[in-house]
Amino acid sequence: MPFDGRLLSGVSVLAAVVESGSFARAAEALGLSPSGVSRAVARLEARIGVRLLDRTTRTLRLTDEGARFYEQVAPHLDGIEEAAVLASGSLATVRGRLRVNVDPFFSRLVLAPCLSEFLRRYPDLDVEVMTREIMGDLVADGIDVAVRFGPQPASSMVARRLLETRILTVASPGYLERNGRPQAPPDLERHACIQFRDPLAGRPFEWEFHRRGDVVPVRTRGPLLVTDVGTMLGACLSDAGVAQVMALGVRDLLEEGRLVELFPDWSDETFPLYAVHPSRQHTPAKVKAFIDFCVEITRRP
Repeated sequence: MPFDGRLLSGVSVLAAVVESGSFARAAEALGLSPSGVSRAVARLEARIGVRLLDRTTRTLRLTDEGARFYEQVAPHLDGIEEAAVLASGSLATVRGRLRVNVDPFFSRLVLAPCLSEFLRRYPDLDVEVMTREIMGDLVADGIDVAVRFGPQPASSMVARRLLETRILTVASPGYLERNGRPQAPPDLERHACIQFRDPLAGRPFEWEFHRRGDVVPVRTRGPLLVTDVGTMLGACLSDAGVAQVMALGVRDLLEEGRLVELFPDWSDETFPLYAVHPSRQHTPAKVKAFIDFCVEITRRP
């Protein structure tokens, strides 16, 4: 007998009749008419080929076949109800398994040092963190939420902007001592500039400098091309060349003097950070909790 959704509907009506003791009370509980309840039970009996209820104007009881049938299906109805309660609870309770796709730079410098705090805050949550250069297909990959830099393309996904971080041009003191300090953005054409490949476009990012609405593009070049922000920072710190970096990850390095910001007056360019998840409706509490936590840690000093 192939499964038919009407079979489950009929069983639900039968359960309401048995539990309430009458067609009228079952109809009231289900929001149906008594005749509608009677027809649903009759369709169920016809579907499985046995009489389930003996009913007169005064009495209502399960037949022997109906009692055996109801004894077998009742536990499954309880299981369905329990599963529905657990599923609906996920909208209010932070628990279960959370799978996140996180930009490697954000994960290493911002998220990773705070993960123990997040886990202590939500002890019923198991978290799987995947660091990838591109977001991919969240639904196909079974990802609950992603955290990515850069403008997000139009899609059915929900994208919440977490912050805007400034783009800074930096170099190490050792590099500047050997090669001199550029005084203006166009001077970079004579310097070794560390190139960073755009993972979506497959080519290096173009260098621009923004100041009070003015935008100055500069054609830069250099012997080093990287695809990882951590590698770019490490190379810059080891005197490999000039780099454009996000202020979010270099505050300590600037304060310690390990990096030097070259053009403070040309740092109006910003780069956004987004949290992306599949649907705006029925967002699980665990996803909301993670996004709120990301907002919190990005706003800390």
